[in-house]
Amino acid sequence: MLVPGGTFTMGDAFGEGYSADGEQPAHRVTVAAFFLDPVAVTNERFAAFVEATGWVTDAEHIGVSAVFHLAFDGDPSHVRHRVGATPWWLAVDGADWRHPEGPHSSIDHRGDHPAVHVSWFDAHAFCRWAGTTLPTEAQWEYAARGGLAGRRFPWGDELTNDGEWRCNIFQGHFPTDNTGDDGHLTTAPVDAFTPNGYGLHQLAGNVWEWCADWFSPFTYRDRAAGPVTDPGGPAIGSSRVMRGGSYLCHDSYCHRYRVAARSSTTPDSATANIGFRCANPALATSER
Repeated sequence: MLVPGGTFTMGDAFGEGYSADGEQPAHRVTVAAFFLDPVAVTNERFAAFVEATGWVTDAEHIGVSAVFHLAFDGDPSHVRHRVGATPWWLAVDGADWRHPEGPHSSIDHRGDHPAVHVSWFDAHAFCRWAGTTLPTEAQWEYAARGGLAGRRFPWGDELTNDGEWRCNIFQGHFPTDNTGDDGHLTTAPVDAFTPNGYGLHQLAGNVWEWCADWFSPFTYRDRAAGPVTDPGGPAIGSSRVMRGGSYLCHDSYCHRYRVAARSSTTPDSATANIGFRCANPALATSER
């Protein structure tokens, strides 16, 4: 989808973010027109990439990846351990993009779900093969807002519409009881919910989406002196930006399904709730 260029206020205008994420100060950013995929890269598209290139993902190389404990599908022997301070994550042998909940699971009948257990390096390789790029963080937030200024979510300020869920996040008592009110325990089809004003689906919840940028909690502070155009983030770093939240976000611990919310992890990380979508600024330039 063509996302028209424009200027917007980037960052948390409500004071609802986490200080360590660096969502403030809100600041003015101008973004040139670009194309962004209307949905996250699906299992079907990722399978085509793997078939064409023989690519082996980081999770497959390592042989283990993180699976949410309520969704685990395997034998007890497949679980190496629970993950540190987040014990709802299990380190599972044989979990990867083909086996998202563990070695007994598969992506059969889930071709239209987002590919997960995909590291930043895996996503970058897919984009190179497809002739695209990962979006910058500024492009991602501008697109997620869908033309709405200063709102919490891609559709407005209220999480639900007359009780109807607009995104795939965790409902219930996290992390032990998911009521499934939105219809999904883990991933949903990439177009399962109504798109935003730019025709883009699920920029809140479902899966975290990689961005091109290195992460710094000081990025917005460093931009506060004046308006910036098409910023690309720090020149170096140890973690890459992720945006959008996932099916595990819950306001009790991870209120990061807001359009202003930021997160990050190391580029070799791969879990059952990280995916990506592609951008193409070159096509936007050719349309002018």
